[in-house]
Amino acid sequence: MAAIVYFSEQISFRFPNKRRVSAWIRGTIVSEACILEQLNIVFCSDDYLLQMNREYLQHDYFTDIITFNQSDSSQRMEGDIFISIDRIRENAKLYSV
Repeated sequence: MAAIVYFSEQISFRFPNKRRVSAWIRGTIVSEACILEQLNIVFCSDDYLLQMNREYLQHDYFTDIITFNQSDSSQRMEGDIFISIDRIRENAKLYSV
């Protein structure tokens, strides 16, 4: 089975419900008539994601998420998703969610 792998960088974070979320992701990919190859989901700090934003996108500001598509076709899903837990928490407070 294709992999959905969860990591953390520069932050202590435990992601609950990995199985449920992974099943939802797989179902969504199938509903789009795609095949999952590999999806890496990386939870990180604001500073870590800011450095990536500067290095890869030449943006000098905080963001909550950056994605990198590694797919070699439109039917195959492979990539990396970087999520700033600091930014997610800040946005949750800001928007009361």
